[in-house]
Amino acid sequence: MFELVKSGGWLMLPILLCSMLAVAIVCERIWTLRASVVTPEDTLFRVWQWIKRDELDGIKVAALRDESPLGEILAAGISNASNGREIMKECIEEQAGRVVHELERYLSSLGTIAAITPLLGLLGTVIGMIDVFSVIMIQGAGSPGVLAGGISKALITTAAGLTIAIPALIFHRYFTRRIDELVVTMEQEAIKLMEVLQGERNTNESEAINK
Repeated sequence: MFELVKSGGWLMLPILLCSMLAVAIVCERIWTLRASVVTPEDTLFRVWQWIKRDELDGIKVAALRDESPLGEILAAGISNASNGREIMKECIEEQAGRVVHELERYLSSLGTIAAITPLLGLLGTVIGMIDVFSVIMIQGAGSPGVLAGGISKALITTAAGLTIAIPALIFHRYFTRRIDELVVTMEQEAIKLMEVLQGERNTNESEAINK
């Protein structure tokens, strides 16, 4: 394996660095974008219970804000419920924008890796082919086996770049879709909360829908 990497030339170094970075991002995003972390199922139900029992206070709102991204959005709505529907809606949307930005962390880097590694591989191949033809010009065609070996080495970087780029692109698309699903869930939960706090829906109805 080391000999294969070594034969690819110095451009294998940035390709390998990109591969390690991609693996780190994928592992971190898989762990971070779990539904149980972003949108815990019982979050809104607990808020209903607090409202029904008249237990909703600053301490519980602060705890709600710290427990999950969904909790951050709901806490923003609760904190501004007394300011009217429009203000409450604006605060929820503003907090949701910050949450989504956080959920999308590192995705641009992953997309860049998916785009740049094939180009690095292609550059390595071009440089390798230039070296091969330079040798041919100086020494002649020589042995076909030697020529084939030189071309094979030149293609290693392209293969390496594609090996990194394809999984990176797949995971980038997957995470983008995953975030869209989480955003829809948070939006639905926030709408339910807003309707209850603005008197447009009672908690019993909301609990039935939420279950």
